[in-house]
Amino acid sequence: MTATATPQGRIGSGFGARSTAAEVLRGIDLTGKLAIVTGGYSGIGLATTRALTDAGAHVVVPARRVAEAREALGDVEVAGMDLADLDSVRGFAEGFLASGRRIDLVINSAGTMACPETRVGPGWEMQFAVNHLGHFALINLLWPAIAPGARVVSVSSAGHQFSGIRWDDPHFERGYDRFLAYGQSKTANALFATHLDALGRDRGVRAFSLHPGAILTPLVRHLPKEEMVAAGWIDAAGNLVNSDFKTPEQGAATQVWAATSPRLAGMGGAYCEDCDIAEPTDSTEGWTGVRDYVTDPGQAARLWALSAELTGVDAFA
Repeated sequence: MTATATPQGRIGSGFGARSTAAEVLRGIDLTGKLAIVTGGYSGIGLATTRALTDAGAHVVVPARRVAEAREALGDVEVAGMDLADLDSVRGFAEGFLASGRRIDLVINSAGTMACPETRVGPGWEMQFAVNHLGHFALINLLWPAIAPGARVVSVSSAGHQFSGIRWDDPHFERGYDRFLAYGQSKTANALFATHLDALGRDRGVRAFSLHPGAILTPLVRHLPKEEMVAAGWIDAAGNLVNSDFKTPEQGAATQVWAATSPRLAGMGGAYCEDCDIAEPTDSTEGWTGVRDYVTDPGQAARLWALSAELTGVDAFA
């Protein structure tokens, strides 16, 4: 019988918003497992890499800033890759495939948020290109090496509530809004996992998306300090004052849980938060729950087709 997507709803994981990546990995031995973590040298990606290596995994971190990554990671394997440049993504994938190794876990953690209007490649809006299209191409190019039983985790955000996919203008050619563009890219991250799970589940490859929580990391580099003060995130001296924010180790927990938890065996296609499967929501007010359009199979298939057309890459065509 063909497996199906896991319904949205909490499963009682035993973990929560304040759990850390190390805590969700306690008792899990990843010796012999190979993980790829994009963005694995900064913010929650760095906390993810450290937690996985501490649990025994061999982690490969593709990095745009290779020297910075090597300084942050020490002995962890680093290779050059720029998600905004499809030739660079292809070069990393080809190099990895030539090594003949198999991939057990992928966590697509790299991203940019609320940046000024920037065009990359053939004129693509940068947040959609980096957060979604680069990762879409990466997974499709690496597909021959992704082992049966592997998990692919796509780091989305509660920011998906800002915007669905703007099918008539995905690259914001008719007026740019940095937060709507971010929201669209995070919706795309979740829809990617929805459809990848549908395509991969018959060979045991399952995919999840997630909201890691609010964390003060270099991801906020494009937000002016006065905006963050006005939002009540930090004070005038730059100190964090919002108690709802997580530490990087807490922010890494949900993606590590989605990638490794035995409780998720046989499951996939769900959006997670706070180390559990998220509940559906129709609200546009809060920062919890998942809107139904990010797990809609029809929209997920439509986005996959658009992404394959734009990138020229589709492992399932």
